[in-house]
Amino acid sequence: MRKDTVAFLQHNTLVLQVSGQFTLDTSSEKISMRQGEMLLIGKNQLGQLTKTPLPGEDYETIVISLQEDLLRTIALEEQVAIPQKYVGPSNILIPGNDFLRGYFQSVIPYARNPADMIPTAMGILKVKEVVKLLLHTMPELRSFLFDFSEPYKIDLEKFMLSNFKFNVPVEKFAQLTGRSLAGFKRDFKRTFGTSPRHWLQERRLTEALHLLEKKNKKSSEIYLDLGFESLSHFSHSFKQKFGKAPSQWF
Repeated sequence: MRKDTVAFLQHNTLVLQVSGQFTLDTSSEKISMRQGEMLLIGKNQLGQLTKTPLPGEDYETIVISLQEDLLRTIALEEQVAIPQKYVGPSNILIPGNDFLRGYFQSVIPYARNPADMIPTAMGILKVKEVVKLLLHTMPELRSFLFDFSEPYKIDLEKFMLSNFKFNVPVEKFAQLTGRSLAGFKRDFKRTFGTSPRHWLQERRLTEALHLLEKKNKKSSEIYLDLGFESLSHFSHSFKQKFGKAPSQWF
């Protein structure tokens, strides 16, 4: 098993699960999929990815980034009317059909032979192909894929209380709340009465104390999930705030 501490998903992304289990954990939901399943992940999200080999299987995933420039090109080529801002679910499991299963099999050789220099134009064709197949399978994805609006200014307090565990730069938090860095820091100070970095550290340590006291968790089980880069960093910060190391708290 490998658990990524955090992923900032800047672009719409299609994940094809070849083998093993893939799990996406965001502030609002947890989605898992296994062999042969497909997940469309919406842009501008924070999430934790867990990649787990299953008995008798290796772990293998194909990730296709649906970048905005290419989606704009497809919208122009297909004369797609740009819809209103998308307001549906951020992540969608794609139901399989013969067309998508055939596409799935067709891209496996590309992923397994990265040393064979596939021309860029051919790669773009494969991405265009899957976008068109997705729209053929689920026409309602039009507003998901072709939403080119800028992130709107969202409720800062609600967002930070839901996403404080993710270890990303303050600049990313600003972007995801629809603010410039200066505007984010100004609004943050007004909302929480302190700087983002100080608040994040304090909030994560308070949550750590709760997990140790009330949930009987171990330091090694929680430090990554709370946004700390290493166990030693977590232990040092915890001792500075609470006077003793996490291992001494029981």
